[in-house]
Amino acid sequence: MTYSVKEMYLTLQGEGQMVGQVAVFCRFSGCNLWSGREEDRAGAVCNFCDTDFVGTNGPDGGKFADADALSNAIIDCWKHGTQNAPAPHVVFTGGEPLLQLDTGLISALKAEGVFIAIETNGTIAAPENIDWVCVSPKANAPLVQNSGDELKLVYPQPEAMPERFRALAFRHFSLQPMDGPMAAANTKAALAYCQKHPEWRLSIQTHKMIGID
Repeated sequence: MTYSVKEMYLTLQGEGQMVGQVAVFCRFSGCNLWSGREEDRAGAVCNFCDTDFVGTNGPDGGKFADADALSNAIIDCWKHGTQNAPAPHVVFTGGEPLLQLDTGLISALKAEGVFIAIETNGTIAAPENIDWVCVSPKANAPLVQNSGDELKLVYPQPEAMPERFRALAFRHFSLQPMDGPMAAANTKAALAYCQKHPEWRLSIQTHKMIGID
């Protein structure tokens, strides 16, 4: 399988339960809920995405011929950016990473002791042997992956309110204010909800606040 990667870089996880974790972010190209083109945004299932996942022209992006090629690139990115670090940590994101992340790539990474995390919209079932599964449901999309380590809900989505997901089999529940022109009001509303429902933890996009990718 050939893998299409928009960009790859070493950074800190900026949101959710693993905020502050050093990781290689590997952003796959493509999504099944939006084309990534602005002219298609209004009619997309997910129309509030804040990420460019189109093409392969980002830092260290490109086409990777097979699982070993991409696995080696991820490990090289980790080694070049860290010093005397433990086992590599990678976060697969997108777009939708489960359109490309397969058992071959997982096996190649596991052979090198890599900790594998994903950030998925939950419309595709996750393969086995992923160490951290974070699902971010979208209001009008089917939720196939209904268990995992973290459910991170962008808030508010009128047709996907927190009550709809609280009974699902996730270890952690995060509420993340929707970015955009209403960001301040959304943050205030998410904070109020978390205070009343302490099973939810507020997730802030700290990477935007401190100016990192």
